[in-house]
Amino acid sequence: MTASSEVAVDLREVRRHYRTPSGDVHAVDGVDLQVRAGRALAIMGPSGGGKSTLIALIGALEKPTSGTVTVLGTDLGALSDEQRATWRRGNVGFVFQAYDLLPFLTAHENVALQAALAGVGATARDDAEELLRRLGLDGHVDKLPDQLSGGQKQRVGIARSLIGRPRLVLADEPTGGLDSATSAAVVRALLDEVHRLGATAIVVTHDPRVAEQFDERIDLRDGRLAGPAAVPA
Repeated sequence: MTASSEVAVDLREVRRHYRTPSGDVHAVDGVDLQVRAGRALAIMGPSGGGKSTLIALIGALEKPTSGTVTVLGTDLGALSDEQRATWRRGNVGFVFQAYDLLPFLTAHENVALQAALAGVGATARDDAEELLRRLGLDGHVDKLPDQLSGGQKQRVGIARSLIGRPRLVLADEPTGGLDSATSAAVVRALLDEVHRLGATAIVVTHDPRVAEQFDERIDLRDGRLAGPAAVPA
C-alpha cells in the first residue's frame, strides 16, 4: 500500500482513564503513535489491553482524558459531541465484529441505505452493487442476512463501511467470529478496497495470520505500546 508523507493519525501522550467502584482503569496510558496516510496498521495485544479504547479515541467515539488525538488534521479532543459525530460521518468507516445488518433488507439494500445516509445516494444502487461484487458477493446481493454465511455478512459490513468513501477505516476484531481461511479472505478483501480508496486502515486483531497482511504491526499491553510508537512510511 502506498503511503504519502502526510500523517493521518497523530497521538501524543494520550491517556483514557475510567473511574470504577473498584478503582481507576487506565485503558490507554500514555500512547504516542503516528500513522502515515495510506498505511495499513494492525494493533495486537491481549484482551483488556486497551485496543478497542484506542480505536474509539482515533474514531472520535471517545475523548481522551489527557493528551492530543489529531486525525486527518483535526484535533478531536477540541470538538463537541455534535462536531465529533459530523466528523465521523464525513471521514471514518467502521467495521465491527458484529455485522449490524438490518435483517429485513437484502445485502444490496443494506449497503445502498448506508450510501444514502452518507450523502452519496444519487448513484447508491449501482455503487452498492459494484462494491459488493468486488468484495466477492456476486450472486448474493439480493439475499437477506440470514441467508448469508458469517464471512459473507462481514463482507456486507465492510461494504457498508466503505460505500461513503472514507479517508480512514477502523476495524475492531472484524474476523473474530470467522475461521482462519475465511478471516484471511475477508481481510484481504478489506485491504484491497482500502487501497482502491487510498485510505488509511487501522485494525484490531488477536490473529497473527491476519496481522501479517498489514504494512505495520504494533502491540498494545496494559494501555501502553510494547512495540514501535511511530509507523514509518
